[in-house]
This record gives sequence, structure tokens and C-alpha cells, in this order.
Amino acid sequence: MFGIFVRRFASALPIILIVSLMTFSLMHFIPGDPAAAMAGLSATPDMIIQLRHDLGLDEPFLTQLFTWYSGLLHGNLGRSILMGKPVMEVMLFRLPVTVALSAYALVITLVIGLVAGVFAALRHNSWVDQAAMVFSMLGISLPNFWLGLLMIIIFGVWLGWLPTGGYVAFSDDPVGWLRTSTMPAVSLALLQVGLLARITRSTMLEVLRQDYIRTARAKGLKWRVVVVKHALVNALIPITTVVGIIVSLSVSGSVVTESLFSIPGVGQLLTQGVLNRDYPLVQGGLLIVTTLLVFVNVLVDVSYALLDPRVRHENR
Repeated sequence: MFGIFVRRFASALPIILIVSLMTFSLMHFIPGDPAAAMAGLSATPDMIIQLRHDLGLDEPFLTQLFTWYSGLLHGNLGRSILMGKPVMEVMLFRLPVTVALSAYALVITLVIGLVAGVFAALRHNSWVDQAAMVFSMLGISLPNFWLGLLMIIIFGVWLGWLPTGGYVAFSDDPVGWLRTSTMPAVSLALLQVGLLARITRSTMLEVLRQDYIRTARAKGLKWRVVVVKHALVNALIPITTVVGIIVSLSVSGSVVTESLFSIPGVGQLLTQGVLNRDYPLVQGGLLIVTTLLVFVNVLVDVSYALLDPRVRHENR
């Protein structure tokens, strides 16, 4: 199993390299001067030139690229222009917030998406099936920022049930964390709930038509046992693939959601970095996020071997 993990992660390293190169290139070709933004409106041209030199921005592109990759080999992602701190330190401080929010959204997605998909398949063409599919289509169609704004207006402003923004760490106050994280997590999860429900429904319908399901029923097994131990278990591989995609969508969607709800996570930090032309922060932040997503997808690949013995046999 460990060998499968190592091979999968090694094959994903070129993806990390390509993403890092693209990020570095794009940040250097977009309009704007981080030195001018950092110096302020009252800065003279000589001050901006000196600041560019101090930051190494006056070096040729290839020289800056070589310097950045040399730092990566030593675990140095650079120093944030905006924060004045090492990028690794800033990212590690913000990363737990984004991970906690994404995990909360993932739990909501798995609970609602799996239950809705399974019940829709078991009640095929009934009102339950139709209602679940309409709900999933709404979730897929509605942008998460629009849903977030709607939830802020309804539950934050009109009803006053939940705070409209801010964040409380779970370690400080679990109830406060739940109150500040629920609306952002739901706005993140709704798109993924619709996707997971539709995939679960279609996969379960296909599995329920298989001969071994009819054989299990003919042997007198209870319908609940057939659904859980035979149908759902055999439908888990395509569902697991979708879960990997859902995690990626949650992390990418956190950029908008965290800015909308004023949550101090990686998404909000990257948004500030782009607006302020903070090259090291955006480059290092995207590299860390990409590595995290690659790691998640590698875990999804490894989970195939746990779910299907044929995969373990093929990778020996």
C-alpha cells in the first residue's frame, strides 16, 4: 500500500512543478508594480527604484525564477511583501482555518449528498427522486457567492440567527466556531451536494440492476443489508473519485467564500496577495495549496486499492 502511495505521489510531482512555473510566470506578467503599491502614494521614483532593488524585482525574469527555485530546495518560499513575514509562516498560520472550513463543508456534502443520492436511487421515478434531483440541479446551478450573500441577508440580517462575518477558532469556542462557520460551509457545500447526489444516484441505479443484487435478495437477505453491504460498497469507487473533486472545489471556492464572510483563511490571504501584487505570497501560497490537493488526490487513488482488491493486484 505504501508503495502505491509513493508511486502515485512521484507521478504527480510534474504537476506541482508545472503549476509553480505557471504561477510564477503569470504573477510577473500581470500589470502593476508591487514596489509602488508597497511604497505608497507619497513615494518618489527613486524610493520605488530602491525598493524594487531590495526586493529583487529589478533582476531578469530567469534570474528571479532560478532564485525562487533555489529557495524551494531549502524549504524557503520567500518573504511576503504585504505581511513582511516568511510565506511559509503566514500560510501555516492561515491554513488550519481553510482546512477546518473545507472539512465542515465536506461533512455536510457527504451526509446530505450520499443520503439524497441513495434514497433517490431506491425511490427511482418517485417524488423523492424528482425532489432530490431538482435540489441537486439548484445546487449545481447557483453560484456559491450568490448563495452566500442570500444567506447573509436572510439568516444574518433579517433573522439575526448567525453572524454575517468573522471567525472564531474551534479551540477558543466550539459553539462560536459553529456559528461563524455554518453559513460559509453551507455555501461551499451546496454545489458539491448536488454533484455527489447525482453521481451517487446514477451509480446506485447501475449497481442495483446487477445480477448479484438479485441473487442476494433471492437468498433472503434483508433489503437494508443488500443496499448497505452490497450495493453501496460496490458504488464507492466512482463516489470516491467525486469526493476528490469535491475537495478541490471546496479549496478553490474558499477564495471567494472567505473574502465574502471575512474569514482569515488561505483564500482571503491569496486574494489580498493578488490585489497587492505580493508575488512571493501568491506563488508560495498556490504551491502549498497545489501540493495539498495533489496529496488528497493521491489518497483517493490509494483508497481504490482499499476498496477494490483488483486494484491492489494490478499494482503489485
